[in-house]
Formats: sequence, C-alpha cells, structure tokens
Amino acid sequence: MFDDLVWGEVMRCAGARWQPVIGDPNATGWLTVAAYLACAFLALALVRRMAPGRERKFWALMLVLMTFLAINKQLDLQSAVTAVGRCMAQLQGWYQERQTVQREFILGLLVLTVLGLVLGLVLMRRDLRRNGLAILGLAVVAGFVAVRAVGFHDVDHLISTRFQGLRLNFFFEVSGLTLIALNAFALLRRPYISSRTSVR
Repeated sequence: MFDDLVWGEVMRCAGARWQPVIGDPNATGWLTVAAYLACAFLALALVRRMAPGRERKFWALMLVLMTFLAINKQLDLQSAVTAVGRCMAQLQGWYQERQTVQREFILGLLVLTVLGLVLGLVLMRRDLRRNGLAILGLAVVAGFVAVRAVGFHDVDHLISTRFQGLRLNFFFEVSGLTLIALNAFALLRRPYISSRTSVR
C-alpha cells in the first residue's frame, strides 16, 4: 500500500492541514492541561518518595506520559497524525474507503489499549491494590487519546456532544485523570512509601 507513497508530498499536504498552534484555548482546554500537570506533579512526588522497584518505575512512566500529554493537549499532535492519514488516503486514492480503514485502526488501538492494561495488571500484580486505579485511569486516557487521533467522524461527533454546556470528551478525558490523581493522593497520604516489588 505504501510502496508508491512519496513522503515529501504527504508532509507538505499534512503541513497545510495542521500547524503547531494552541488547539483548545478555552477554559476546559486549559483545565484539562492543569489536570495533566497535576497528575505529573503527583507522580513526581511519588517517584521521589518510593524505593527502587516496579512501582517507582510505573510512576516515573506516568510522570513522563502526563507531562507529554499536557503539552500535546494544546499542540494537538494527534491532529497531525490524523492529517497525515487523510493525506495518505487522498494521495493513494482510497479516501472514499477511509472509514473502513479508520474502523480497523480504532479496533486495533482498542485491542492495544486492552493488552496494555492487561500487561500493566500482570506486571503490577503484587502492588495492584495500591495502583489499580492509576492503571485503569491510564487505560481510559490512552484509549481516549488513541481514538481521537484516528479522527473517525462518528466517534468525534459522539464525544463532542454537549452535556451541561461541556463536551463529553472533557468528561471522558478528565475521568481517567481523576482516577490517576485519586490513586496518587492515596499513596501520598501514607507516612512512608516503599515498593514491595524488588525486580528492577
């Protein structure tokens, strides 16, 4: 499918569709950025207090992901991925069939999200009671970001539906962040935090 693709043309096409500007400059957009940064700050606090081990590595990964997603929230990097996909579809002549590809891609992303959740549960099984909410929250956030990156019209329409003046995508995204923050707060309330998982 990609043998005859000229990547220079794809990049020029995508560059015309997407620019690195503030993508969501309203109150809910900045509130979501603040939520990501709050989760990153909580993860940093945990990393500084935890003994070496899997649990500390998990929260270090959470720190990196939350910081990146805070930046991505306003730069809207997933829209760049969507732009590249649409340009590829147009240049290769399968733009009219793009919804079939999008459905398959969404299914693949959801499968990867579930597999990532299962892997996280397996690797963190000894500390699951301590970190289960954060793992679930991360899966929710990852699934949301992945589906948004595909730019499937029906999904975008659903999550853009408004409830009490706010779009549903705000509730989906923040619900995952809330789970992560609650888990972090619960761990930080303990006088001393150590990882029971000694594997490095």
